[in-house]
Amino acid sequence: MNTALTRRQLMHVLAAAGLGAAFSRRTVADAIGDAPIPSGAGKVPELQLIPSHTPPRYPALLADGKVIQPQRPLEVVDQTDVLVVGGGAAGFAAAVAAARTGVKTTLVERYGYLGGLWTGGLVLAVICSHAQVNGQLTQVLRGVGGELLDRHTKYDNAITNYAPGKHNPTTDPEATKYLMDEMIGEAGVKMLFHCWVADVVMEGPALRGVVFESKAGRQAILAKCVVDATGDGDVFAAAGAEFEQRLHAIGEVHRLGNADRVDRDKLKAAGVRNLGSAEPVPSTRWVNLRGPSANALDVGDLTRLEIAHRRAIWNHVQKLRKTPGGESLFLLQTAPQLGVRTSRILAGTHQLTYKEARAATSFPDAVGLGGAEGGDHAPWPIPYGVLLPKKLDNLLTAGRSVCADEKLIEQTRLIAPCLTTGHAAGAAAALAVKSNCRPRDIDIPALQKLLRDQGALLA
Repeated sequence: MNTALTRRQLMHVLAAAGLGAAFSRRTVADAIGDAPIPSGAGKVPELQLIPSHTPPRYPALLADGKVIQPQRPLEVVDQTDVLVVGGGAAGFAAAVAAARTGVKTTLVERYGYLGGLWTGGLVLAVICSHAQVNGQLTQVLRGVGGELLDRHTKYDNAITNYAPGKHNPTTDPEATKYLMDEMIGEAGVKMLFHCWVADVVMEGPALRGVVFESKAGRQAILAKCVVDATGDGDVFAAAGAEFEQRLHAIGEVHRLGNADRVDRDKLKAAGVRNLGSAEPVPSTRWVNLRGPSANALDVGDLTRLEIAHRRAIWNHVQKLRKTPGGESLFLLQTAPQLGVRTSRILAGTHQLTYKEARAATSFPDAVGLGGAEGGDHAPWPIPYGVLLPKKLDNLLTAGRSVCADEKLIEQTRLIAPCLTTGHAAGAAAALAVKSNCRPRDIDIPALQKLLRDQGALLA
């Protein structure tokens, strides 16, 4: 007898037996009871009373119908060489690349995990990882991003479609989060989760730091160079950089469980031909819901889409469960992050165009290669100028906000190019710090040598 229980059904059975709460407490204790205590921390009793501390208050004031924020001093919680804001694919790669040069590096992320849309958005396919080189399918995602993929192969069910002759590998989100944490720790990056960009610290045209909001209040981090890897250009917009904003489809990914237990013949007969894309774990599938074009910077739009997408996904899965052959399916997960494709795009010192990319135009300041979505054409060089704002100093961007034209955005926003531009931005920021110069003044051949030394493929 082949009977599958969902997690919800399992907990109902345990609760009926009077074991639900005790079982859940016990499994948590068994799972993490031996977890190491963070370095420098002793064992702290639970429910210990913390002495109350009332910091100075600077509340906003209502004056003549306007809300006024008064001037106030901010606590500086860190002073670093390179500050990377945003821990998605681009920010992760930037932080590792910078820290491996020996400069002090801090990475700040608004969620409680790394990977961004790759892990939290459940966009699990690393698209544009390969391209055609001399008639051969070749992996062009190298360096930090390539190393991360390679590390997945050490674990069962962590990566699939990653072998000679294959392209666009798919990873398990929990494996990717774990491996990113490991690489960040090994590189010596200072990591801060649960912090949102609130403002920037400026000195003339130069960025000197970023202000964050968290449960600890509003605090600042000062830095010699900042990499904006927020995806939405939150830092460069606050600093006054020139940019454009575009609408795009905003969707939400979900995962199906027990996908290996369905009767495909019955489903096909009922008109269901696709249950989503394969994952490393055979029983799961990830399913992309494209969604309507909307404003990724409008919280009203984002809120409506969160609710509408979850409702649509729930109803769709219930329909599948009532379809002959799909009875064993269940909704395993909806993505914690909406599938934002683009919002702000930096106006860089060079705008990379789709025409240039498809022509494989060479650039003297190339810092990486983009791949082919279908693995069917030549790679495209990525110039340093797409990372660099026209006027602001001590700032670079990486990820989906790099300077590209409307058509090429569909490639630059994908996971593999984000890892590549992140690696380039982190290395450039570190080199600027070491050279005591602005990012726009760094020695390009020295940057290219550093990237090659770190395993990147530039040509």
